[in-house]
Amino acid sequence: MKDFCILGSGIAGSTIAKLLSKKYSVQVFDKAKGVGGRSSNRRYKKNLSFDHGAQYISTNSKEFNSFINKLYKKKILKKWEGTHLDYSLKRKDVKTKYIGKAGNNDISKYLLKRIKVKKKTTIKKLEFNKTHWNIITDKNMKFKFKNIIVTFPYPQAKNLLKKYLKKSFKNLTVEMKPNITLMLAFKSYKFLPISSIKFNDQNLEWAANENSKGRFKSNLNLWTLQASKKFSAKYINTYKSKKKEVSKLLINKFLNLSGLDKKKIIFNNIHGWKYSFNFKKSNIQSIWSKKLRLGVCGDWFIGPKIENAWQSSENLFKKII
Repeated sequence: MKDFCILGSGIAGSTIAKLLSKKYSVQVFDKAKGVGGRSSNRRYKKNLSFDHGAQYISTNSKEFNSFINKLYKKKILKKWEGTHLDYSLKRKDVKTKYIGKAGNNDISKYLLKRIKVKKKTTIKKLEFNKTHWNIITDKNMKFKFKNIIVTFPYPQAKNLLKKYLKKSFKNLTVEMKPNITLMLAFKSYKFLPISSIKFNDQNLEWAANENSKGRFKSNLNLWTLQASKKFSAKYINTYKSKKKEVSKLLINKFLNLSGLDKKKIIFNNIHGWKYSFNFKKSNIQSIWSKKLRLGVCGDWFIGPKIENAWQSSENLFKKII
């Protein structure tokens, strides 16, 4: 029986897994077919791909900046150079933008390199019986662990742990906001000297030129679009059943704003993150119950950025040791 089960392979899950693995036996579970959580990369064909989750990494604290610089020196990450246009009329973001060398899930891949990860596994139920935790999957497979760490978004963590955590956790001031992402590929591509565009628009908030990240050379032009918070909230529960309608709204808006040719679109796909980010900081950074041998961490304790997920995991690790 392993010491720790980590639920979720995003930045929070992979960070706490790496920290604990130095002293304990660890296994990670994730429902996706790849690691990274919301720092996901979607392969289109061959080496062509979209960062359809978190777009880049920036740093605020000295500690996280040190962590990112180590990955940069190891060539896990690189700087996203080029022209980043901002039409949002807000204060310009002058911070360095870091991206994964092959995809923005490279951080999780690196941290989990020597850790066993069970992918495509959905957790249905958790049971605590004093000596260990039973992890029960949707296929009724059962696993036993001494301790458990949950890194799911707040609504999912709250539902999964409702029998075990106090009201103070259930009543945290967390409001998870959704995000809808659209991936587009254009044929007959000529180099565009633009890396990203931040729009001042009610429907479309952001567009990233995947070609500008220097991961591939192609005569196709790949763009990742992120809808506005208002648009995402309106369609997050219906975008799957209204896939063509919702996709068309975002595509037409992007074409109108960018001037690209609709006739050259050869691929589009849409994805929704129901619990993408939280802008309300809670009064705690993580939870550890020594009695239950249960921990919870995630960016949503602190804020919407990748750095916040890392900070929450670091905070939890200190509580455990």
